[in-house]
Amino acid sequence: MTMSRNAPSHRAILLVGASRGLGHAMAEELLTRGWQVTGTVRAGASTPLHALMASYPDQLTIEHLDITRPEEIGAVRQRLAGKRFDILFVNAGTTNENPSETINEVTTDEFVHVMVTNALSPMRVIGGLQDLVIADGLIGVMSSGQGSIANNARGGREVYRGSKAALNQYMRSYAARQAGTPRALLLMAPGWIRTGLGGDDAPFTMEETVPDIVDTLLAKQGRPGLEYLERNGEIVPW
Repeated sequence: MTMSRNAPSHRAILLVGASRGLGHAMAEELLTRGWQVTGTVRAGASTPLHALMASYPDQLTIEHLDITRPEEIGAVRQRLAGKRFDILFVNAGTTNENPSETINEVTTDEFVHVMVTNALSPMRVIGGLQDLVIADGLIGVMSSGQGSIANNARGGREVYRGSKAALNQYMRSYAARQAGTPRALLLMAPGWIRTGLGGDDAPFTMEETVPDIVDTLLAKQGRPGLEYLERNGEIVPW
């Protein structure tokens, strides 16, 4: 059942990658719904997430984490060892500098950077922080409809597509290891949205889409197993 947007809640989410863009917008949406949000940002300058602290000092906690540094994942786990979360959601995404490059044109360094950020690091975060999630909680990660092999009829954005397809495959392997448990698992395909990654040509704004993303995330609670879903809850073909 989808939670109404103003329904009070004291549940807790660990939102990895919440400094700006979709992660920040999701954090703000969840805060307005009464959730306790622990959001991660990379160490450094103040972010839009920090600005939310003034409005939600009792609901928002900020942790420092660069997901590409395994030692930082371990440090976050130690700092949060006494807490339990209903949801762990990993929002991570990058692309190569020239998204129109084909796979044979991209440099090795850039390919490795995209794959480490989009595929390897989210799975390291899940593996490292899964014990902070309640036994029948939800673990989710931000994927993309471009990770669907079945839907790839026109090509384009080859490096990014490949990284998200890899992420999807790794999550299926993780789900196989979780088979028989009450835990819900989610790959979210948010659609083409006007963010730093999506660009100004994207047809949808965050204001239009983030409430639906959060609705689908929360509705997945209590449904064990892995689903690959669009922001409206529709199934994405693998």
